[in-house]
Amino acid sequence: MKTFTPKPADLTHDWYVVDATDVVLGRLASQVATLLRGKNKPTFAPHADSGNYVIVINADKIALTGNKMGKELYAHSGRPGGLRRDTYAQLLANKPERIITAAVKGMLPKNRLSKVQLTRLRVFAGAEHPHTPQKPQVFEIQQVSQQAK
Repeated sequence: MKTFTPKPADLTHDWYVVDATDVVLGRLASQVATLLRGKNKPTFAPHADSGNYVIVINADKIALTGNKMGKELYAHSGRPGGLRRDTYAQLLANKPERIITAAVKGMLPKNRLSKVQLTRLRVFAGAEHPHTPQKPQVFEIQQVSQQAK
């Protein structure tokens, strides 16, 4: 049997919307990374860009397990003295999009293709998003946080 290699005409980029309300961060990030890579399609190939666009809404209502509220997320601008260090509690209040983007980025492969796939991720703190003309499909994550119940 020959290995299937998708042609550029075979690659489609669908739109999905994911609601992050009461979903554990790691579970959400792994599902979103799978959608961004296109692993849910039968035409998946690791070297081809068959990924989807993913819209994550309600990022401010994500569930963090354990002692992550005191844990810090680091980022560096590349300039001298450019280390930025914020706790998850501060980020959840001010910029919850950064928490999800960093978690998804860590679950993508470390190559040139992942940068392109990460640009297809759109994260919004509230329930509204400007991508309604694309008619995104709702992607349901099965298990929500046990703390929310």
